[in-house]
Amino acid sequence: MEAEHLKHLYWRAGFGIMPKDLECNANKTTAQVVDELFQNSEMIEDLTIDLSEFKNLDYQLLKNNPQLIRETRQKIRKRLPDLNNAWLTKIATSKQVLRERMTLFWANHFVSGDKNTIYAQQFNNTLRMHALGNFKDFVKAVSKEASMINYLNLGQNRKAQPNENFARELMELFTLGDGHYSETDIKESARAFTGYSRTVDGTFKFRKYQHDDGLKTFFGKTGNFKGDDIIDIILEKRQCANFICKKIYRYFVNENIIDSHVDLLTDVFFKNYDIKNTMHYLFNQSWFYDDANLGAKIKSPVDFLVGLQKTVPVEFNNKKAVLRLQKLLGQTLLDPPNVAGWKGHKAWIDANTIMLRLKLPSVLLNGGMIALGNEKDEIRRQFFKNNKQKLPFKNTANWAEFQKNFKNIDSESLASILLNGNINNGTKSYIASLDKSSKQAHCIQLMSLPEYQMC
Repeated sequence: MEAEHLKHLYWRAGFGIMPKDLECNANKTTAQVVDELFQNSEMIEDLTIDLSEFKNLDYQLLKNNPQLIRETRQKIRKRLPDLNNAWLTKIATSKQVLRERMTLFWANHFVSGDKNTIYAQQFNNTLRMHALGNFKDFVKAVSKEASMINYLNLGQNRKAQPNENFARELMELFTLGDGHYSETDIKESARAFTGYSRTVDGTFKFRKYQHDDGLKTFFGKTGNFKGDDIIDIILEKRQCANFICKKIYRYFVNENIIDSHVDLLTDVFFKNYDIKNTMHYLFNQSWFYDDANLGAKIKSPVDFLVGLQKTVPVEFNNKKAVLRLQKLLGQTLLDPPNVAGWKGHKAWIDANTIMLRLKLPSVLLNGGMIALGNEKDEIRRQFFKNNKQKLPFKNTANWAEFQKNFKNIDSESLASILLNGNINNGTKSYIASLDKSSKQAHCIQLMSLPEYQMC
């Protein structure tokens, strides 16, 4: 398999490539490499932080003590940054790279912004469990998650007082897309989801006395439908498969859609809504590796941070710094902007975020200095030595691990691993002019280029 194609696959199906991946896969076919990615992601390892202090709460005591309820809620919410940190670490270190990539993708599809850390962890693991499974089962599981019940007001959806929030987003954002349903369909669907609730510990609970068990007419079918029935009817429409495949194509292939390619994906997905089969088909298609798709995607903040972290591991003295970085870059895990999620691609970059991205490698890996290899470096080094406490983040870069992983890669070859897609002649000339006597310094130089923002 060609090196550029390997890099492309590892960035789209994972979060970057290391020299060992290029070396061990160089003589394999595309099918063999793709099969291995799926095999490595068969296992499901939950994301977990220690929430045992909330496991055996006396809910009857809480019920009768409003002050204690408020204090407990606050304690649970304060653990959300820990979950954020744990998820980012899992993305950067997990061997199940494809499952983690798919989990991140689905987190921006089935969007939920619950502040309850217990529910958020449970929801994240539901995404991970179904990330490569059956989409029909996936939608049904999501509809019963405590986070989703909270986020889209399913708990307030009761007989004679239906709340339409979930029913609307189910069709508009999760399955069909805008314009493929009527207001009547929303109303009838909402009636079917009445009675959906959850217990305090996050377990799904169907309250039958709050469910509207009358006849509903939905997409021309009439029956005493419940929520799962509505999902079954929606997925009978090819439009659902096409809607999801367009989203997959934009995320994994290119923002510029080629309808014939999406139609091929849709044919595979619509057969039985098998996510694994669909993604396996996608990664084996020759058009997935077309030159127009290589390096055509702007890295999300998470991609950018994880890619940097995989190349040069960074340890932060204060975990809050990781959260602050995400906020500054425009993507905080577990805190989506709205139910539609992050727009992605060009929306990741503006005047502020591009400057931060270009400076960040030098800040995190070189004490704030971009290594230019000239006499000004010593002046700059002295300045930062005297003003180190003013740096925005205190961290330690593990250059020993970098040197170990890149020991067989010389400075001249470093760009071929760190940069993706076709590089224009101007950038090639600039890279050729750089001082490559230090592999460490050259790594920072390459990471500080605009081209490093692409994958």
